Amino acid sequence: MSNFLHGGATRLIEGVGKFRRGVFGTKKSLFHRLKDGQSPLAVFITCSDSRINPNLLTQTEPGELFILRNAGNLVPPHSAGPSGEGATVEYAVTNLKIHDVVVCGHSHCGAMQGLLSPEALEKMPTVREWLRNAAAVVTAVEAKGPGLTPAQKLELAVQQNTLVQIEHLKTHPAVAEAMAAGRLRLHAWVYHFETGEVDAHDAGLQRFVPLAEATRPHWTPADKPAGPLGSMI
Repeated sequence: MSNFLHGGATRLIEGVGKFRRGVFGTKKSLFHRLKDGQSPLAVFITCSDSRINPNLLTQTEPGELFILRNAGNLVPPHSAGPSGEGATVEYAVTNLKIHDVVVCGHSHCGAMQGLLSPEALEKMPTVREWLRNAAAVVTAVEAKGPGLTPAQKLELAVQQNTLVQIEHLKTHPAVAEAMAAGRLRLHAWVYHFETGEVDAHDAGLQRFVPLAEATRPHWTPADKPAGPLGSMI
């Protein structure tokens, strides 16, 4: 136990104590109700980046978001083999009957930076292989031309990645079935944590706009693929 108490773990242990003494007491009835089950408002797929806090961003309580996090907020396409992402989405859509799935990228994403600068991943072969699930993003950024600054390329990559992952989601049988039945909406967001702003891809305009201005911030079966190049800065 003494070794565990070194470093950042100390803060975590202190935090648990504060939670037990303060927060838990004020939300005791909520946690008591949650023992009987959950009815989340949405699946929220986002990056593992420590600067992103889905519940803080959306002002939601425990039990309201079904959260899937990994490096780069990626969802591998459906295949014969199982994946944690596929299983999570399938459970959420089929068992929990969730009607909204949000793919939320974020500014200054290290995963997208690595995708655009593969030489930086030389000592991280697992990360490099994982990012193949966003390979189409590179094509989209390259198609925009050499005139973009590195910052603009990264911003475009973050946007395009959410659209690529939306298309991957559509390959999963549970998602395809729910969308065909009109029971599921897919949303692509980008969170700028340094400003607190969130942009959403408007399926009608085929570009990203501030979330509050999006008139069609989700996809229906009739919509054409978002795909790479579906949105430009």
